[in-house]
Parts: sequence; structure tokens; C-alpha cells
Amino acid sequence: MTAVVTRYHPLWVAAHWLTAILIAISLFGGITVLRNMPNTDPEKIPMPAAHAISGIVILLLLLTRLLMRWGSDKPPPVAESNPWLRRLRKTVHVLLYVIAIAMVSTGLGMVGPTGVLPVLFGAPGQLPADFWEFAPRQGHFFFSRLLLSLVLLHIAAALYHQFVRRDSLLRRMWFGRRRAG
Repeated sequence: MTAVVTRYHPLWVAAHWLTAILIAISLFGGITVLRNMPNTDPEKIPMPAAHAISGIVILLLLLTRLLMRWGSDKPPPVAESNPWLRRLRKTVHVLLYVIAIAMVSTGLGMVGPTGVLPVLFGAPGQLPADFWEFAPRQGHFFFSRLLLSLVLLHIAAALYHQFVRRDSLLRRMWFGRRRAG
């Protein structure tokens, strides 16, 4: 008899939590620090450089997770009798990937028109006076708010499962023995 998979692969778990941490730091940094510091401040330059590197790492982690999604055994979905909630679960998971990739894409889309890449990595120069002059910035802002909303919904659902339904959903996305039986 084959043992039932009860947890995700450890690489998937590590990628999930690293992605979550990097997205949280990037959203927080973008919404608070980067937004509130003038582009004329020379102390600001390392921050968007770290933000950009974080975005690229997030993209690589998301692509790794997508590959693992198709190539790794995973636990069956938690039983949900409400068809609306089943569709919502699938929709939110898909949108987390799509919107996070859109976030990175619009961030990378600012590199060309702003000419900021050499400056971010040490070349002489300065940041543009205002990133809002560039079309990808509007998309980056829109997707950041959408991603933040989806992340909060995802966290709320995980907490609901952990503390209201008490079905140990969070344990599936943590390290430990993968198979029962």
C-alpha cells in the first residue's frame, strides 16, 4: 500500500516561506521606505537596488515553485464542501502567482525607460526625479495593492483553517515527514 503524501516537498516548503518573506519585505519596503524617501537622496540608491534583486529572486522562486507544482507529489486539497470556497481557493492561489509575476514584470519594465540599472549597481548618476513619469510604475503600484490584498486573504484563510477549522492545514506547508501510513 502506498503511503499518502501529507506534506509538501521540503524544497517547495523552503521556496514558499522564502518567497513569502521576500514578498513581505518588498511590499513593506516599497510602500513605506522607498515611497517616502526622495529620489534625490543619495542614500536611497541601495534600497531600490535591493528591491530589484529581491524581485528577481522572487521571480526565480515562483518559477521553481511552478515547476515543482507539476513535478512533485503533493497532499490532496483540504476537504471543502462549499463549491464557492473551493473555487476561491484555486483562484487565489493562481492569482498569487500571476500578480506576483506581474509585479516583477512591471518592476523590470521600469529599468529600460528610466535607465536606472547602471545607477543601482554603482555607476555614477542619479535616480529619475519621479518614477511615476514612466508607465510601468502605474502597473507596479496597482499590482502591489492587489498582491497585498491577496496575501492578506491567503494569510486569513490559513489562520481560519488553523484556529477555526483546526484541520492542521499549516502543517502541510512545513518541514517534517511527508508520508503517512
